[in-house]
Amino acid sequence: MIRKTRLFTPGPTPLLPAAQFAMAAAELHHRTPEFRKLCERVLADLKLFVGTQNDVLLLASSGTGAMEAAVSNITSPGDRVLVLSAGKFGERWAALGRAFSCDVDVVSAPYGETFAIEDVRKALRIETRAVFMQATETSTGVRHCVPAVAELLRSQRSDALLVVDAITGLGTTHFDVDRDVDIMIGGSQKAVMIPPGLAYLSVSDKAWNSMEFSLNPRYYFDLRKERKNARKAESAYTPAVSLIAGLGAALDFIAAQGGGDLVQGRIALVNNAEICAAMTRAAVETLGLTLFAPIAPAAAVTAVLSPPGVDSGVVVKELKQRFGATITNGQGEMKGLLFRIAHLGYFDYMDTLALAGALEHVAVEALQLPGFALGQALAAAQRVYAAREMLLGNRAACPCGRDLLRCAHKPVEARA
Repeated sequence: MIRKTRLFTPGPTPLLPAAQFAMAAAELHHRTPEFRKLCERVLADLKLFVGTQNDVLLLASSGTGAMEAAVSNITSPGDRVLVLSAGKFGERWAALGRAFSCDVDVVSAPYGETFAIEDVRKALRIETRAVFMQATETSTGVRHCVPAVAELLRSQRSDALLVVDAITGLGTTHFDVDRDVDIMIGGSQKAVMIPPGLAYLSVSDKAWNSMEFSLNPRYYFDLRKERKNARKAESAYTPAVSLIAGLGAALDFIAAQGGGDLVQGRIALVNNAEICAAMTRAAVETLGLTLFAPIAPAAAVTAVLSPPGVDSGVVVKELKQRFGATITNGQGEMKGLLFRIAHLGYFDYMDTLALAGALEHVAVEALQLPGFALGQALAAAQRVYAAREMLLGNRAACPCGRDLLRCAHKPVEARA
């Protein structure tokens, strides 16, 4: 049989065809009225996608560039900051803080877990200038509770800014950005379905005010400079023109999923990630495999422990060689111990079933898992989907009173 190459990785993610066409046709100079019109529209649409009334900026960089910008723009040497870490990307926040001479306090949780809010409360100090966290720890498949941290800061009357790496959280998690977050960071190679190279971030008034007193050096990543230029629908330096054109097409596609309403399209995109993740979790557990993050699973990516004595690279290799499907191994010390399957962006029901079916063959023929027959994992995934469809039809409500489609309190299967 022929093999179609398919990405099931949490970044880069599969590309949206319409975005590819838009990028190929983007013969624009960045100091022209045509580009300004495109940029103005994309920045306005990004506000709706992020869910904010605050300024949203675009940077020609990876998401880590926006993380660095967040640290350098709001801190000074010697400032005390708090990092909430439970994986490789939490550790990146700590490294960035130290690179800019901050005094870094860290609340850590074991890989595969999320941190306890009580531990965050104990670590928070009067002088804490900023709290840095992930919405989703992509290296372990864990989702952290951003609203709980924001509520803690409010209850403690803390002046600390809350900075959230939502690079894989945006498009997979419902947020109340303007209530909870001061700086929210996203990346182009994730839920917005275009190649790497763009980072975007929303910035609150509180964060802008903080920048006036920050003494850390910044040049390319000077957010005040970018804000000034964004108000003219320009960028301070040469922008990634073709990527911005692709982003415009991707945001149009997301809006179409909500009947032309980008806010509803964003909700639909998040719900799609939730159901694909729930289907995948059901499938791998039916295979007899163990979820690495069962307590706080992310919708962006599912991390699965390899069977005892089996290097997870075997699963990665078998899926690639036999079916053309690319998933990711564990990162750092978790390499060889787990594999990760993504759900953010341009994935759907059919993609999820295809991956579950391929995993069944790997489980039976390469891993030789006992007591399993072909079709069981597929059936488990289909049952989750059917239950979700019934839930959507009933339009049930969460105990908080909100429609389940708009409530982010618990994963879908826990509410069914």
